[in-house]
Amino acid sequence: MKKKQIIGWLALCGIVLAGCTTGGSTKESGTSSSTTKQEFNVVVQQEMPTADLSVATDTISFTALNNVYEGLYRLDSENKPQAAGAAELATVSDDGLTYTLKLREDAKWSNGDPVTAADYVYGWQRTVNPKTASEYAYLYESVENATEITNGEKTVDQLGIKEKGDYELEIKLTKPTPYFQYLLAFPSFFPQNQKEVEKEGDNYAKTSANAIYNGPFTLEGFDGPGTDTEWSYKKNKEYWDKKNVKLETINVSVVKESSTSLNLFKDGQADDVILSGELAQQMANDKAFVSQEDGRTSYLEYNQRKADSPFRNTKLRQAISYSIDRNVLVKNVLGDGSIASTGLIPKNLTFGPDGTEFTKASGKQVSYDADKAKKLWAEAKSELGISSLTFDIIASDDDSTKKVVEYIQNAIQENLEGTKVTVTPVPFSVRLDRSTSGDFEVVMGGWGADYADASSFTDLFVTGNSYNRGQWSNAEYDKVNKAAGTTNVANPEKRWADLLDAEKIIMADQGVTPVFQKAEAHLRATKVKDVVVHSAGAQYDYKWAYIKE
Repeated sequence: MKKKQIIGWLALCGIVLAGCTTGGSTKESGTSSSTTKQEFNVVVQQEMPTADLSVATDTISFTALNNVYEGLYRLDSENKPQAAGAAELATVSDDGLTYTLKLREDAKWSNGDPVTAADYVYGWQRTVNPKTASEYAYLYESVENATEITNGEKTVDQLGIKEKGDYELEIKLTKPTPYFQYLLAFPSFFPQNQKEVEKEGDNYAKTSANAIYNGPFTLEGFDGPGTDTEWSYKKNKEYWDKKNVKLETINVSVVKESSTSLNLFKDGQADDVILSGELAQQMANDKAFVSQEDGRTSYLEYNQRKADSPFRNTKLRQAISYSIDRNVLVKNVLGDGSIASTGLIPKNLTFGPDGTEFTKASGKQVSYDADKAKKLWAEAKSELGISSLTFDIIASDDDSTKKVVEYIQNAIQENLEGTKVTVTPVPFSVRLDRSTSGDFEVVMGGWGADYADASSFTDLFVTGNSYNRGQWSNAEYDKVNKAAGTTNVANPEKRWADLLDAEKIIMADQGVTPVFQKAEAHLRATKVKDVVVHSAGAQYDYKWAYIKE
């Protein structure tokens, strides 16, 4: 895919607050008063599972990491990559396989040490090292030797990233990768300080004190992954572009109930909160109300690991999908602007060579049809030799998700006679751990795009991918998805057709069941300016935000 085309795609997929300045600008936001306290109080719905760049997999962690670290590039308010840790954008060889980057020589770690090419080499090597067990190592598959290293077939020093002096990098790819420049702005590709990692050992990044940072902010007051409910970001005095960072402090609190969040906002104790359901609908006309469409699909994933799992039955999975009225769910249960899924790929994430948006090109892949659900359930029972089925859905324990799974529970039991569905809400980090280990029957999970391309979703469900939690497997799906990433990568039209085919295969089989495309209803104080929101990649960037009373 052509570089110009990719940039156009990304420009369409981001959501930014009105009046936001271009993120790449070095112009002062200057309207903030020197007497205004530059403190921003944010409420999130879940604990942070990790502060380790190499092992992070979730929205909460990536937001934190994006603000306290910095990679070669940073996405601006229009979702275009701008030089950050790099002094300028990469020089790319004609065949698209070699990237040469000169680094910013004034970039420093929060302890005053310079950020050098060695930090990028080490950070990348640590992430692909099988000893690290990074679930995001697969994003490196286009980097020379990365797959072989992750599989234990080669050593980390053979990874296709080399120092060319203290402030120059050379990156070698195995294939042209249309979205590679966006990966350079993604936290999994950020530098890491080897001396600090080795000094801290097993305690590295376990708390905010066990790491150093090179981003606009430093992480403070974080006491442990998956449990801490309060932490903050403090302006990094060593940051190379600190003159354009206005906020002194961002305080983060975990609050799972929308009603509590609303009260905190009304009392002036919070400047940014998330609402759902009736509260979102009630506050929709408030001047502080903001609805943010996200490049995230929430879906049901079925555990098909064991040979006797009933969820290996395609008709059972199809019956469950047809039993869910997604339009009622997003309108009456969520009420926050979320969109009923029509397939795996979210709306407005990616566009084809002719400019056609993916969901329009793919058509409606999932829908509500009670009669089809009942017919398929009857056939599934016959094939399985059962007359009833009891199963559990695990889900995160925030207010919004609990309401969603309760609706799904009722929809399945109402439409599929003989089913009994229980729901188990658990903390976000527990849900991630149980999903990874296979300790579930059905899980309400989801995926937010790491970059604006359908492959950010289709790659997840190839056989053997660590994010294929339920271990659904389909040879034809693997074949067309591989073609999109290798055989046809230089042919935009054929690659586009491959990605459309991949979605059709997994949706016909209901390898996972998409439910809705996430949107977040926020109340964000009008005094808060220039928060940048990305629908793909790390969700929030506070570098350019400020308070104006």
